Amino acid sequence: MSRGGAGARPGHLPVLYAQVMDGLAVKAEGTYLDGTFGRGGHARGVLSKLGPGGRLLLMDKDPEAIAVAEREFGTDPRVSIRRGSFADLAHWDAVSGGLDGVLLDLGVSSPQLDVAERGFSFGKDGPLDMRMDPDSGESAAQWLARASEKEIADVLFTYGEERMSRRIARAIVARRGEQPLTRTAQLAELIASVMPRGDSKIHPATRSFQGIRIFINRELADLEAGLDAAYAWLKPGGRLAVISFHSLEDRIVKQFIARHAKAPPTHRRMPVVQPFTPTLRAIGDAQKADSTELAMNPRARSAVLRVAEKLAEAA
Repeated sequence: MSRGGAGARPGHLPVLYAQVMDGLAVKAEGTYLDGTFGRGGHARGVLSKLGPGGRLLLMDKDPEAIAVAEREFGTDPRVSIRRGSFADLAHWDAVSGGLDGVLLDLGVSSPQLDVAERGFSFGKDGPLDMRMDPDSGESAAQWLARASEKEIADVLFTYGEERMSRRIARAIVARRGEQPLTRTAQLAELIASVMPRGDSKIHPATRSFQGIRIFINRELADLEAGLDAAYAWLKPGGRLAVISFHSLEDRIVKQFIARHAKAPPTHRRMPVVQPFTPTLRAIGDAQKADSTELAMNPRARSAVLRVAEKLAEAA
């Protein structure tokens, strides 16, 4: 959840920076796509390794991120910039020649978390928005005002893994009957008021905010579509690097790589084994931030990086 934010400041690097650079193994004349520009920390690293014939394609849903990309990279002839979700990368003509690497750094960027007006953080009171693209779709407040109690509970349980989802949903529906929920602090305080007191170090609203944010932004559906598109346009030998920030994302990435890298399990009642040719190989194990990085950037504690390479057999 610290996507690109730290990289925007001199002397700081974005999450898992060295591991991402190693994983992408940037070729000087290659074509690379950063599907989650954020504030450009990883993008700067890739660009520093590209020669005059290399290409860097930058995407982000967030208009503020795109404004930074245009300001800092817009005059570089090696760089192309597009506002939109990485789920739609296949529709960008710039990828038609194939890609030597794709980076997806999931979750919320530090600038989005740190600006109260974006409505992502329960730690800063602001409008209850949560949209990564503020010009598209419903805000969290609009959805909470119309969704049924069951819909709210399902989202909190499925995407936030919140065990008290029904209790929280019931409280939200009761409160909105008295007054609209329009502020992050309102929602955070309401959730805290109905949660049992425990010794957990995380705020009682953490899982609920995560669940609502993932739902509002279609994060898991976009991830699945983006992985398929990246796989389709990667050249043989091209690398896919994905940073996840919670178990739901990481499970999708892990299973995606495994599906293309390992033969499915066989069953006794199916004597005819279908031939399987791997088209991806995992590069090492899942990687996490070390103690040095965590000391500088506590938000990196939940980051998990997985890297895979497309095999020549897939050509």
